[in-house]
Amino acid sequence: MANPVRTEAEVLSSTPEGAYQRLVLHAPAAAPRVRPGHFATVAVGGPLSSMLLRRAFWIHRADQAAGTVELLVEERGPGSRELVRARAGERVDLIAPLGTPFPLPDGPVSSLLVAVGYAGAPLFALAEEIRRDGGEVGFMLGAASSGRLFGVAQARALTRDVLVVTEDGSAGLTGLVTDPLAQAIKAIDARVVYACGPLPLLADISRVSLELGARCWTAVETAMACGTGLCATCVLPVVGADGVSRPTRCCTDGPVFDGARVRWSEAGRVPPDPAGAAGAGAVAR
Repeated sequence: MANPVRTEAEVLSSTPEGAYQRLVLHAPAAAPRVRPGHFATVAVGGPLSSMLLRRAFWIHRADQAAGTVELLVEERGPGSRELVRARAGERVDLIAPLGTPFPLPDGPVSSLLVAVGYAGAPLFALAEEIRRDGGEVGFMLGAASSGRLFGVAQARALTRDVLVVTEDGSAGLTGLVTDPLAQAIKAIDARVVYACGPLPLLADISRVSLELGARCWTAVETAMACGTGLCATCVLPVVGADGVSRPTRCCTDGPVFDGARVRWSEAGRVPPDPAGAAGAGAVAR
């Protein structure tokens, strides 16, 4: 897990990014600790609000020199709506960075980065790190429609290998981002695939990547009630290095997991066999 700090961060700017809002926060204690794949939580509504739970957001970028942390916010409910409407000079209660970051490839290999919508927020800083280490990158960016895409221009500034897929065909190819995944992996000879998004998407990406012999690192997008590991509401069954399956917290042991070790078909429920599960019998190996 990261070494997070809690701080009153000043909103430096809040600007639209397509269907989303990009918040730049001055958080000099947190910024040097951020790595691609980390997330942050923000308290909303003030101390007397009925919105007791903090909201979790991917960290898009962090600038150590400027002491800034950037969050990408999609308006979904009253908590995210409050952040979308935040203005420069306001302060927010921030805990960051949280979770585990993406591991970098072993050596200068080709990597494919895949996401749908704003879930791609942490992938661009990752791509820059991979390129600094001598590796090559390609992007697959999907969304329901062109208005829900994020980061296409950023991706094209980093590589010419950018494939856009929308479900309604309003931009790029028509369909799901996983439809041309196998061809994309082969086209750039990707040895590592990085993906960020909801569980069903990550399950499909992991399966295809492993079938083609590519390592797959997945950053899971799931509901987190506390973000610190206390409530254990964000668990996934994950096979450890010792071969034992355990209920594993996404917020502290993740959100980045080796896609080959997640039991995707059991996500959303507690299977009977992992170590530590109620009523567990023989340990899964």
